[in-house]
Amino acid sequence: MSMLDKFRKGAQKASIQASAFIRESGNKVANEGRDFVQGFSLPGEAEKAAKILTSFLADPDHPESALNSIPKAVLQRARGLAIFQVLKAGFVFSGKAGSGLVIARMPDGSWSAPSCIVTGGVGWGLQIGADVTDFVIVLNTEEAVKAFSMGGNVTIGGTIGATAGPIGTGGSVQTALAHPAPVFSYSKSKGLFAGLSLEGTVLIERKDANRDFYGSPVPAKDILSGRVPPPEVASRLYEVIEAAEGLDESDLPESAYVPTATGEHIPANTVFDAEGH
Repeated sequence: MSMLDKFRKGAQKASIQASAFIRESGNKVANEGRDFVQGFSLPGEAEKAAKILTSFLADPDHPESALNSIPKAVLQRARGLAIFQVLKAGFVFSGKAGSGLVIARMPDGSWSAPSCIVTGGVGWGLQIGADVTDFVIVLNTEEAVKAFSMGGNVTIGGTIGATAGPIGTGGSVQTALAHPAPVFSYSKSKGLFAGLSLEGTVLIERKDANRDFYGSPVPAKDILSGRVPPPEVASRLYEVIEAAEGLDESDLPESAYVPTATGEHIPANTVFDAEGH
């Protein structure tokens, strides 16, 4: 056997072994991701969601915090919110798993009961250690809410289009809201806005958690349409939203960040005319 043939045979063997290792590692990470969220109940998700959302919204006791928060106007126009936390961990092979909930705004301005959601996946790359990221997805259209109500998978960037949402106060925020994407996405890691893309992220209804809490297999459609009364365990979440929507911004300067066409944020305390130019 020539040296070239030996090299080819060795390379083929190494490739087969590497593929088997990738499959085994990927399955292990995926299983661990499912285990990560398996024990999370709806009351726990509601409490976690309230804490996460608080970190993204302005503090009514410190109105100036609105300059680095999800705008009041965005929240007031939201048709729904999806709030979740993702853990990403691994070494060379990476896996992510996360859970949270989604709520919808009712015609009278109140909010629906929460429906639990989950996400996960595996990947390849230099990932050493673990990282936790919080996400808030603002659903700007009824179609976006319906996507979470159909009982299947919701793919960000596929089922519904998404872009990074504006941050701050002022006329430029209103410009961003003139023709908004179906979804605004926000992310924070270690307490700071991270600007991470959710493109391709799949969110799945957690029928098990909904069934365990509501006592029967209630579909997300019924939960998000208001047929299920809002539970007491979600009261803190509703209070956080109400407080942020009532914030007085009249004495605040106009300072905002708005997304570009690519989803990146640019400072917007520059001058915009009435048409946003």
